[in-house]
Amino acid sequence: MPQSLPKVVFLDKATIPAHALFRKLSFPHQWVEYDFTSPEQLEERLVGAEIVISNKVVLSGETLRQFPDIKLIAVSATGTNTIDLDYCAENQIAVCNIQGYATRSVPEHVIGMIFALKRNLFAYHQDIEKGVWQKDKQFCFFTHPITDVAGSTIAIIGSGSLGQAVATLSSALGMKAIFVERKGATQVREGYVSFEEALQQADIVTLHCPLTQSTTNLIARGELALMKSTSVLINTGRGGLVNEDHLVEALKSGEIAGAGVDVFTQEPADTSNPLLANMSLPNLLLTPHVAWGSNSALQSLVDILLNNIDDFVAGKHSNRVV
Repeated sequence: MPQSLPKVVFLDKATIPAHALFRKLSFPHQWVEYDFTSPEQLEERLVGAEIVISNKVVLSGETLRQFPDIKLIAVSATGTNTIDLDYCAENQIAVCNIQGYATRSVPEHVIGMIFALKRNLFAYHQDIEKGVWQKDKQFCFFTHPITDVAGSTIAIIGSGSLGQAVATLSSALGMKAIFVERKGATQVREGYVSFEEALQQADIVTLHCPLTQSTTNLIARGELALMKSTSVLINTGRGGLVNEDHLVEALKSGEIAGAGVDVFTQEPADTSNPLLANMSLPNLLLTPHVAWGSNSALQSLVDILLNNIDDFVAGKHSNRVV
């Protein structure tokens, strides 16, 4: 293939499951893809690249400085924390991301976790596995509280498209949805509840805000102490939003009733992570960062990714971050 064609390099295509279908880009190009790329492999793989696709590969200013041909970084996710956006802005490198693709998938995952925790489905499953039913000798047994989802107050931290979609589903199920004001805010916006009051009122707290310096450890020991002992915490946002050690303490002590976690401070997580080390807790439900990944959401992500690239080449600004 002629070298004059623009080179598109996908650094970590294996982050997208194989059943998501990639159409061809609308302009002549070279397409090069790698399942995963380590920092040591970047120097070789970015040579001649004009368009770089990356999900989780870190692209620092120091790295990008070595490759002046790069014109676009197409992030195949929403988060752009792995990209040096300041360097890109200063050096005319466009950056686009994927927006609005998981507004069904993430909210449904949140609702699924809520039902599992409020009705203690996992805890009952474990009890059956341990033989509790046979020992009880009754047609049913009640070793854990079962609470209704309808009538619950759900506090939503983050009022973007995902938070709004969670509110819509929650309301349809009979929950009262409240949006939470930023932690430390001096004024409460209309339609919001102050951070501390929301934690105290909520039967469910769900996180849908970005991870920044100000939101790191947004939920830690002090915040968990404000929550009801019957409440549950759901985190499908980012792992660093919650202090994982403090969350385990709260679950073990009964300070809160349960937690559903889809995101971790380090991914993939291993048993050095306090959540994985305590995953046998009956009130802790873990999933491996898959809330976003329904079949329809995955296909939508791929379609938006390719459209972003086509639009950039055509001179249009789609989902531009820089």
